[in-house]
Amino acid sequence: MGQQVLSQEEVDALLMSVASGEVELDSPGEMETKDAMADLPVYDLTAQNIMMREQFDVLDEVHDRFSNSLRNYMSSSLGVSVDIELAATEMAKFGEFMEGLSGQTIFHTFKMDPLVGSALLAIEGDLVFFLIDRMFGGTGTGGAKQERDFTTLEQRVMRRFAEDVLKDLEKSWGLVLPMEISIGKSETKQQFVRLVSESDLVIIVMTAVSLDDFSANMLLCVPYLLLEPIRDKLSFKKMRDAELGNAWKEQLKVLLNESNVTITAELGRASHTVRNILDLNKGDVIMLNSGPQDLIPVMVQKVPKFLCAAGVVAGNRAVQINGLIGGIHGANSEHG
Repeated sequence: MGQQVLSQEEVDALLMSVASGEVELDSPGEMETKDAMADLPVYDLTAQNIMMREQFDVLDEVHDRFSNSLRNYMSSSLGVSVDIELAATEMAKFGEFMEGLSGQTIFHTFKMDPLVGSALLAIEGDLVFFLIDRMFGGTGTGGAKQERDFTTLEQRVMRRFAEDVLKDLEKSWGLVLPMEISIGKSETKQQFVRLVSESDLVIIVMTAVSLDDFSANMLLCVPYLLLEPIRDKLSFKKMRDAELGNAWKEQLKVLLNESNVTITAELGRASHTVRNILDLNKGDVIMLNSGPQDLIPVMVQKVPKFLCAAGVVAGNRAVQINGLIGGIHGANSEHG
């Protein structure tokens, strides 16, 4: 069977149709795939840090206070002026955070009651050896750059140091939310640190500790989900909006307190037919549904609010409030 070959005129016509868009080269399946891809949101790799800066900008103030408090504590404990600087604050996945740490790191988990969950304090090995050397009378330089495991004594000393650090953190968080921070487990091996899953977002706060030519880092790792319930407290914008709303409430309260309202005492009610109403004459008596000893309702802007006893005070008709409609308060004020 011979092959069918297009003539040159047919080839030219086909190319012109493709160029003009009259002929679709994509198969129906490929077209559906492209349409589905067009509906997918574009992922911005910088969006997480932008979101953190917008939603958690109060954390900068919290950790600035923490750095200042930590500087005073460490300078007093070590007997030398130590420089503490808030080096970086960022959002990342927990797995990425752990991968970026060196093998020589001491980890301390801690709880931030009333928040649910745990956070992490990580102290780099160089800083551990520096602190141990200073605490036991050295200059700090003799303990740096040691490639060995931490001894049991060193781990105990650093746990006590971590407890003092977390006390400063607890005080700093008082700006946002009074809380009680308590230390949990201490680990020296990354594989034994279980905070959240590797894909969960965490907020990382890196604090640089410096003295002369020495510098090392201490890091706080707080899961995003732990801070989610108090997110509104961690944004200056939302705090300002809340304060503005409260200011309006106070102004409205003042205006309402100065507003005049109409108070009406209802002595009683009666129900009659239209015929009876039309037959009424001067001198007729209408019987009400309440007697002289019965409590009568007092209405504020036509809304029943009080139950009162009717009477006379200084020659003026008056009512004495006996209670609130819906609940007796036992008030004994008189209104004319």
